[in-house]
Amino acid sequence: LPVLRRRLLNWYDRAKRDLPWRRTSDPYRIWLSEIMLQQTRVEAVIPYYRNFLRQFPGVAALARAPEERVLAAWSGLGYYSRARNLQRAARAILEHHAGKFPREERDVLALPGIGQYTAAAVLSIAYGVPLAVLDGNVARVLSRLLMLSANVRDSRGKQQLWKQAEQLLDARRPGDFNQAMMELGATVC
Repeated sequence: LPVLRRRLLNWYDRAKRDLPWRRTSDPYRIWLSEIMLQQTRVEAVIPYYRNFLRQFPGVAALARAPEERVLAAWSGLGYYSRARNLQRAARAILEHHAGKFPREERDVLALPGIGQYTAAAVLSIAYGVPLAVLDGNVARVLSRLLMLSANVRDSRGKQQLWKQAEQLLDARRPGDFNQAMMELGATVC
């Protein structure tokens, strides 16, 4: 496993796409990208991401904005419940966490619209918390790498894949490792 981790991280360091949310460790910006990227292609998200940040540069601006303005900025990305939950979560962060994205997994999971994948992605990338991610790209990589026939839609298969992702995770660079797994799945597998 150490050789695999090192080779994957070396590849990622050389070959990763230059994406705006990879130029920051700001949890708000990383969280926004993760929500926008759900069921949407990277190329489609970039202009929305930049525009959204111009209008709502931080948690407080998003929390205090009229919902119509948030939905207008989201217009074209679809799945408007994501935008509504994003704003509800921003309000909860402002109210319960002094405007700072929480560092504890249980606190992040308590926010509207955030599940296990999003919590792990944001915490690992922004704060270096050693939590593995499992999305369709990671599931594809794990299935091929470990020759698993686990189905990510089946609860037993999903559990098996999460367990493998956790075992494979590089605890020294969890955010980069998670992004490397997603990058490999999105661009190679």
